[in-house]
Amino acid sequence: MTDLPSPNQNPLRLRAAEAIAECRLIATMTEEPGRTTRRFLTPPVAEVHAHLQARMQALGMSATVDAVGNLRGLWQPAGASGKRLILGSHIDTVPDAGAFDGVLGVVLALEWVRLAQELESPLLIEVIAFSEEEGVRYGVPFLGSHAVAGTFDYTLLANVDAAGIRMDDAIRAFGLDPSEIPDAQLGDDLLGFVEIHIEQGPTLEAEGLPLAVVEGIAGQSRFNLRFTGHANHAGTTPMHLRRDALAAAAEWITAVETAARDADDLVATVGKISAAPNAANVIPGVVDLTLDVRHMSNPIRASHVQLFTREAASIAHRRGVQVEWAQKLEEPTVPMDSALSSDLAAAVEAAGFPVRKMPSGAGHDAMIMATRMPAAMLFLRSPGGISHHPDEAVLEQDVEAALRVGGFFLQRLEKQTRS
Repeated sequence: MTDLPSPNQNPLRLRAAEAIAECRLIATMTEEPGRTTRRFLTPPVAEVHAHLQARMQALGMSATVDAVGNLRGLWQPAGASGKRLILGSHIDTVPDAGAFDGVLGVVLALEWVRLAQELESPLLIEVIAFSEEEGVRYGVPFLGSHAVAGTFDYTLLANVDAAGIRMDDAIRAFGLDPSEIPDAQLGDDLLGFVEIHIEQGPTLEAEGLPLAVVEGIAGQSRFNLRFTGHANHAGTTPMHLRRDALAAAAEWITAVETAARDADDLVATVGKISAAPNAANVIPGVVDLTLDVRHMSNPIRASHVQLFTREAASIAHRRGVQVEWAQKLEEPTVPMDSALSSDLAAAVEAAGFPVRKMPSGAGHDAMIMATRMPAAMLFLRSPGGISHHPDEAVLEQDVEAALRVGGFFLQRLEKQTRS
C-alpha cells in the first residue's frame, strides 16, 4: 500500500475546486430555469444520474439504478472481498435550493473512491446517490435511504403529489418497477455508512473550524395547533370581551421562545401560522400554527413538549379560547456509531485539524442508515450558516480538508479490516 499523496505531489486543492465546480454544474440540472429545484424522480434527476454515472464508470465502478431511483456505484478492486463501506448522500433538493446540500456528499464520496484507488486500498466501496431525502414531492422524506435500509413503507406508493401523480406511477414513468423496491435493500456484508455533508448552520464558522464529526442527529417532535376564539367586529367589541385567537397564539409563541432560550441546546420553532378570517377589521377567530421542537436528549425534548402543551392550555383558558394539539412527527435522537465516529475523528486529527464533535439539528440519510449499520457523518463549514438557499456555499480549503481526512480514514479502516 502506498502513502497518501502530499499536496505537492497531488494537489488536493485543485480537486477541491473541481468538486465545487461539479456541484455548481449539477445545480443547473433543475425543474425551474434560473433556480435549483429537483424533486424525487423528476426529469432533471435522470440528467444528474447520467452525469454521475459517467463519473462512476470513469473510475472503473459499476453503476446501477435501483427501483426507488437511487444511483449506486460499486468499486470492487482486484482481489477485494468481505464487507463493503457505503458512502453517499442525496441528490434531490428543496425548491430554490443551493448547490451543495446533499450533492457535495455524493461528489466527495466519488473523490474518496479515487483516493482509495491511489492508495491501492483493497476496500470494497459502494457510493449511493439517494433519490429522495427532502420530502418535497410526496411530503415524506428519506424514501431513498429507507429503501436501502429495508424500512420502506409501501403504503406510501399510493401518495399523490401536487399534480395528482401517484408515487408508484412516478416510479414507473421514470422507467423503474416499484415491485422491485425490496431488492434495493443492502445485505449483511457491511462495514458501515459515512455521509459527508455541509453543516447547514453557523457553529463551525463561528468557531473558525473547517470540519466536525457528528455525534448524533437530534430528535424531532412536530405538531399542528389550532387556537379557536370568536371572530367579531374590531371596532365594536370591547377589549375585555374579546376572544382573540391570534392574541392567544402570539402570547403562546412568545412563551415557547422564552422557554427554549432558557434551555441549553433546545430549539423550538413556530414556522407556519395562518389566521381566519384574516381581515384588518375583524378579530381573528381561528389561528393554525406549527411547532417544531428538537434536542439531542429525548427526555429533555419530551419534557419541553409537555411544558409547551400546558402553557397553551393555560393561555387558552385565561383568554376564553380553545386549543387543539395534534402530533405530526416524532423522531427519536439517532446517535452515530461510536467506533466509526472515532475512526473519523482520528482521521481528522491525523490530517492536522482540530477534532470538533457536534450534534446535527437537521435530519440526514445517515439517521436512516444507522438503523441498518454503523453510521458516521463528517460536517463541512457552511459560510454564513446558510443552507436551503441559493447563497449556500463551501470553502475550497474545507473541501480540501475533507479530502485529506478521507485518505487517512480509508487507511485506518483498511488496517482494521486486515487485523
